[in-house]
Amino acid sequence: MKKLLIATNNKGKIKELQALLKDTGIEIITPADINLDLEVDEDGTTYAENARKKAIAFAHASGLVSLADDSGLEVDALDGAPGLHSARYSPKPGANDSDRRTYLLQNLKDKPHPWTAHFHATIAIALPEKEVQVVEGTCYGEIIPKERGTGGFGYDPIFLFPELNRTMAELEMEEKNRLSHRAKAVMNGIPILKKIFWEY
Repeated sequence: MKKLLIATNNKGKIKELQALLKDTGIEIITPADINLDLEVDEDGTTYAENARKKAIAFAHASGLVSLADDSGLEVDALDGAPGLHSARYSPKPGANDSDRRTYLLQNLKDKPHPWTAHFHATIAIALPEKEVQVVEGTCYGEIIPKERGTGGFGYDPIFLFPELNRTMAELEMEEKNRLSHRAKAVMNGIPILKKIFWEY
């Protein structure tokens, strides 16, 4: 059985990636499974830089093929913010997802509607001592002023798909894993994973 390490400690991301990769025939390993305690500074200037940095660090530390994701929410009325800083957007010390959503909505309150936005995900796949491969995915929607839904994490409860009239947090996991930015990036990455594990 071939093993793929998910290069993150974010439980929400791990859950989504496990679901997205479950039918690949690859054994999905988390850092906790191998007692790997690793934090990587996300100080790159692009999603790709951050994803590559994380994938390489986890691959070197574990000796396993590693998959890292860097993603963000880009709101047009805020000139693309929070973007790369989505996970660290709130100035509040020790801020959680709710704090970040509250801060985003505070910054949008005087801006005209609709608050169009998109989620972007970049996934990097690293083999120990080999070249890193990068794929991307994007999904479009708008930000709404009141939270809806209990699924997902991050900005999901305020990110609406207008054509469905449902937020990302109101989607069933199966729907989210068809429509989300991360799902699209993973779908683009699966052929790379299959090639790696067939050759590796």
